[in-house]
Amino acid sequence: MRATCATIHLSALRENLRRVRERAPAARVMAVVKADGYGHGLERVARALEGADAFGVAGIADGQRLRAAGISQRIVVLSGLDEPGDLAQMRRLRLEGVVHTDAQIDALAADRDPRPLRVWLKLDTGMHRLGFAPERAREVYARLRALPAVDKDIVLMTHFANSDVLDDALTAMQIECFQRSVAGLDGERSLANSAGIFGWPQAQGQWVRAGGALYGICVVAGKSGADFGLRPAMTLATRLVAINPVRRGERVGYAATWEAPEDMHIGVAAIGYGDGYPRHAASGTPVLVNGTRAAIVGRVSMDLITIDLCAHPQARIGDPVVLWGGGLPVEEIAEQAGTIGYDLTCGVTRRVRFAEDDV
Repeated sequence: MRATCATIHLSALRENLRRVRERAPAARVMAVVKADGYGHGLERVARALEGADAFGVAGIADGQRLRAAGISQRIVVLSGLDEPGDLAQMRRLRLEGVVHTDAQIDALAADRDPRPLRVWLKLDTGMHRLGFAPERAREVYARLRALPAVDKDIVLMTHFANSDVLDDALTAMQIECFQRSVAGLDGERSLANSAGIFGWPQAQGQWVRAGGALYGICVVAGKSGADFGLRPAMTLATRLVAINPVRRGERVGYAATWEAPEDMHIGVAAIGYGDGYPRHAASGTPVLVNGTRAAIVGRVSMDLITIDLCAHPQARIGDPVVLWGGGLPVEEIAEQAGTIGYDLTCGVTRRVRFAEDDV
């Protein structure tokens, strides 16, 4: 069996949820579990996070999976309905929908089902992706409240564009814009994503939407989840499958991009971009061999990486190699690859074996 394994730490998920609650004690927590729980496994994550007040998903299919798994909490489809026919499914599964376009309101207005649907009204305060213009907040809110197909308890929400930059004026402007636009309207408020929870306490409202923080991942430049008291929920690991001598001046890997500076030993580990390890991770990207740092050299290939073992003379075939997890933040690997930690955990492929622990 291929040695590559992603271990999901259930206790870390629960501890990270507790940490979110500590930072936002007056708010309810929506656990965002889209993209198969950020690559950690949708059902696995939701069961571990049974203490969450609601779950956020990207589409109806994920809501269906959660209900089939026995999840009873509120489930919010973050992009809302795609077509009028979705409404019957959303009612059957007791899903709530974000409303961000006039077409969605038109579908609700034409709906004749007497059972009101819970909705979250999204305003675009600066992200410029989904949402109504702030100056339309009162008009759209009034229209929704007048529809028989809509529950009168409407949650008002927005989404931050740059909250991971903790001194960015844009987030402060978005908060002020949102508060001004919804002033006097009944309904709970939801502004803060993970970075907002930890960096913008004035934005917590009655609901916070925790995504990456629950998995122990931070998107604040130069920091990891551990800097905010979070634990990584995934350890990606494999083993050495070969150790080969290389002479000074010999080159390693595709395109011969790395040259040995001395006579040395190169370890070969059973992981590559076919498993979701980033192909663009540069030479020097750290790994842990027997719990101690080493560095990859040469290009990442589909099934294998090569590792400088100069500082590991005792390394042997079969020794463990950790690609990210405790002691080696995924954020650090992502920075080397020019991306973010979310991208890496979401990108772990189906050929990687998954396991769980509760330590």
